[in-house]
Amino acid sequence: MSQSISYRRKLNFLQKLPLLIWLVVVWGALWQDFSAGNLIFGALIAIAVSQIFYLPPIELSGRFNVLWALTLALWFVKEVFVASFQVLFWAVFKGPTIRNAVIAVPLRSPSDLLMTAVGHVLSLIPGSLVVEVDRGCATLYVHAMHAPDPESVERVRKGIQEIEARLIHVMGTREELAMIKAEISGSPMTSYADKMRSANTPSAHSTQAEEVQ
Repeated sequence: MSQSISYRRKLNFLQKLPLLIWLVVVWGALWQDFSAGNLIFGALIAIAVSQIFYLPPIELSGRFNVLWALTLALWFVKEVFVASFQVLFWAVFKGPTIRNAVIAVPLRSPSDLLMTAVGHVLSLIPGSLVVEVDRGCATLYVHAMHAPDPESVERVRKGIQEIEARLIHVMGTREELAMIKAEISGSPMTSYADKMRSANTPSAHSTQAEEVQ
């Protein structure tokens, strides 16, 4: 009996470990301090949060591409650098005349890990912030600076979906990676919300009913 309890505790810890590591990384990024003392303090807070509040287990894809992770890291540094100068330019030369927008961004994957990763990457890049997450249809609602027309709104949306594609290359499932490769070959992007809508159409239900019969 004690061995079974010990095994469950070990399994529970392993399920929480990716989330704990990610929380520590985010803690260091928010404080811009990756010293050992700050990371240890962040780890203690992450453990306390995971023990006090209910957190769903993180489902891993079973793959991690180191090369794409390094590429993502370099791209992220470049984006932070460029976005910082953009926000500075808007603040100095545009001021209150710029038009911001809250944009719905449907994602391809319903994975909590990927949605969280996309949200954190966005929040760490100046000029964008996730204001709400709809887990049911894998959609982020993002506040974006300087999006005055439909073209700029669509450009922001495509840019966020590109972040998701980069993260899928790093740690997405093989099925999600196949979707990205199909898009590169010319297939249109299919979001998780699109899949839900197509699954709930009358034609889909009638087809399912015919299959049951």
